[in-house]
Amino acid sequence: MRSALLILTVVAIGAVLTISAITGRWPPLPGRLPGDLRIESTSGTFFFPFTTCLLVSLVLTCVLNVLLRWWR
Repeated sequence: MRSALLILTVVAIGAVLTISAITGRWPPLPGRLPGDLRIESTSGTFFFPFTTCLLVSLVLTCVLNVLLRWWR
């Protein structure tokens, strides 16, 4: 279980670093991922970074789980 979580965390961090290296932006692609909700009309614009929120939540969950398991 621990090794799978560690591998998942390393893969997630590697993916973030790879995306930032390819795009040349840090943080990588904030709010521009597929699935981020953007509605434009003549009266205004509504933007909700749904996919970005899910991705940040997943990465933070993995990192915190690894850190908390490591400190036990």
